[in-house]
Parts: sequence; structure tokens; C-alpha cells
Amino acid sequence: MKRFFLLCAVLLTLGACKHYQTIPVTLPDGFVVQARVADTPEKQERGLMFVTDLPENQGMLFVFDKDQEQLFWMKNTLIDLDIVFITSDQTVAHVAEEVPHSYTYTPDYEVAQAAGYGKYVLELAATTAQKHHITPGSKVQFAYEK
Repeated sequence: MKRFFLLCAVLLTLGACKHYQTIPVTLPDGFVVQARVADTPEKQERGLMFVTDLPENQGMLFVFDKDQEQLFWMKNTLIDLDIVFITSDQTVAHVAEEVPHSYTYTPDYEVAQAAGYGKYVLELAATTAQKHHITPGSKVQFAYEK
């Protein structure tokens, strides 16, 4: 029975992943990240929850309607992340580096948050921002069409 539930969980995860558009995002130093696009409220709510490994060349790009304050909460995010807030002209407005993970049993008041201004938010594996020179004022490049 335990194997059955594990198999179901894996199939659900794989099934959910195939519905994400993936686009290349070029970082300031030319390094390219393949980012899954979270452009619906459902995808944005799920984000990278329950992901246990995120290679340096992968990430998630959250797309919102306009430049505005964004707040990200790390509930059930099992890996540390760099969270990059990007304005509509693809300029980095803020970088929250090494935002700590949480577990399913982490009390809500202990779950890390990151806030910044932008239309886009790029989540990357922790330390990727520093390694690839992502700082406020730098530019990233991507082409997104809904």
C-alpha cells in the first residue's frame, strides 16, 4: 500500500510538471537557466513546494500582471533559494539570497519570507545569484508570451 501511494505521488508530480512552459533566462554573466513559468494563481501557489533538488541551471519564473510589491513565503519549500525580483523591463530590483527552507511541520510564524518589487520573480537554487553576478540594477533576459 505504501508503494502505491508513493507511486501516485510521483505520477502526480510528473503530471503537474508537464503543464509548465519552460523558457531560457539569461543571467547577467551569460549563464542560461531553464525556468518553469508560474503564470497562473495555481502554479504560483504551488511554486517549488516539495521540490527536493534544484540544479543551478534550473529555476522558476513567476509572472504577474504588473510591477508591484511581491511577497514570497517559503512554506513547504524544502530547499534554500535565491529569490530575484525583476521589473517589467527585466531589471533586477532586489535579490533575497539564501532564503531558508521550511518543512511541513515548521510553524507558520517561523517560515521565511522574501519581499521585493517587480512583475517577475525568479527562484533559483541558493548561491546562484552571487555566483552569476545577479545584483540590483543588473539585467536578465527572457522572452515570455502567454
